Amino acid sequence: MNNANIAVIMTCYNRREITLVCLHALYQQNIPLDVYLVDDGSSDGTSNSVQSAYPEVNILLGNGSLFWGGGMRLAFAEALKHNYQFYIWLNDDTVLAPDAINKLLQIYQNLAQQGYQDTIIVGSTQDPITGKATYGGAVRSQRWYSNKFEFVPPSEEPQQCDTMYGNCVLISHLVTEKIGNLDPAFVHTFGDLDYGLRAKKSGCTVWTAPGYIGTCSKNSVRDSWADSKLPIHKRLQKVTQIKAFPVGPWTIFTRRHSGVFWYFYWFLPYIRAIIGYKNLQASATFSDD
Repeated sequence: MNNANIAVIMTCYNRREITLVCLHALYQQNIPLDVYLVDDGSSDGTSNSVQSAYPEVNILLGNGSLFWGGGMRLAFAEALKHNYQFYIWLNDDTVLAPDAINKLLQIYQNLAQQGYQDTIIVGSTQDPITGKATYGGAVRSQRWYSNKFEFVPPSEEPQQCDTMYGNCVLISHLVTEKIGNLDPAFVHTFGDLDYGLRAKKSGCTVWTAPGYIGTCSKNSVRDSWADSKLPIHKRLQKVTQIKAFPVGPWTIFTRRHSGVFWYFYWFLPYIRAIIGYKNLQASATFSDD
């Protein structure tokens, strides 16, 4: 363990080369940091390869059932024991641009001087081939289905937002003192959105950084549970799986963040599955390990 003031929180599963590319870009940042990486039961030799190339990485092992939420929570819990000044969530398929972390830190310092110390800074990513925006800050939709969260395109100045997708996020220790770790209720989806929303409710602020901090391909969200060609029982099986809208976590998320009419939003994905209607929208976050 060095004297870094920054802990980088990561989780991975069976994509060794992608994880190594991410770590290579991370260690080109020219800034002291400690990395906490959960390998959730990979069978492709990820842990051994990471240990060989980057022996300073703190590797924690899972059994294959942690998914994104569980893996990030395990790594975050270990890092929180050491009281860092900043924590960075980083998806292992995100490739940081040179000086990306320094950029996030500078934005934080500028905002802190304006009185925004207990804050989260979100880095936006773009597709490495098309250049299109993929992940970053999020705001509630202004449409009638306001439980949907929409991406905030980065501008030339920091922008306040409601929450974030957790691909690259800088979190001040002042935020962790109020919010702590990711909620264990969320195994895979919703954990990042929930964290940002809880932070705002606690008086913290969430900002999206100007420009892009790196690349990350968009993970396709296949709403096959709304495919009318499938029988209803198959669609219901798909919509309630861990990476979609599992009943327990989805209930907690909607009750917590959707107001007095939360039950209306709760029904939306399941109605889509029952009637096979792809245009009826609902909230979702799909961060992958």
